[in-house]
Amino acid sequence: MIVVTRLNGTRFAVNPDLIERIHESPDTHLVTLDGAAYVVLESLAEVVELIADYRAYILSKARDFPAITGYPLSLVRTDDPDDDPYDDGAGPTAPAQPRK
Repeated sequence: MIVVTRLNGTRFAVNPDLIERIHESPDTHLVTLDGAAYVVLESLAEVVELIADYRAYILSKARDFPAITGYPLSLVRTDDPDDDPYDDGAGPTAPAQPRK
């Protein structure tokens, strides 16, 4: 959750994964996936920085989790097709194999 400030000075937390868009006109508006809109004191750049800091925090906490059954928690890379630990090399026409 990120904490932002309404125009009246009250603070509230919002889940940044539910924010669809942020715009300034001149006030900063957060619009969520369900259409709710919030006007906040923070600038667009400040909200983006809060979201980036939140996501970095989540990743750092994930790295602190202990390994489970010998597999460390890691990020899924999408830039290297050979890096898929679940790819059995059978190709796209082979029936799907259950993940171990």
